[in-house]
Amino acid sequence: MTARMPSTIDTLHQRLTDVFHPLELSIEDFSAEHAGHAGARNGGHYRVFIVAEQFASRPLVARHRMVYQALADHLKRDVHALSIVAKAPAELAPPAAPQDTESAADSE
Repeated sequence: MTARMPSTIDTLHQRLTDVFHPLELSIEDFSAEHAGHAGARNGGHYRVFIVAEQFASRPLVARHRMVYQALADHLKRDVHALSIVAKAPAELAPPAAPQDTESAADSE
């Protein structure tokens, strides 16, 4: 039985996990949206959403550079375009607190 070759998404996910140990990480392949596009022949188009401590107090450009640096080898051969959203954990919106309508009514 032949082992399955990891997909580009699997490879990118593993590399970003190894470098950043993210709290959240998702990678989406949107290459199909670019079918026929000149770059579609030489690598895919991907969106990365990553949340990691290393991004705390770093400007957006520095965060993107960090991701590009981590994926440098893959950018040369597997990736034509990369969209990045890189956040620090503190930047995630906290879950909304449930409204206690009974307490509000009782206090009137």
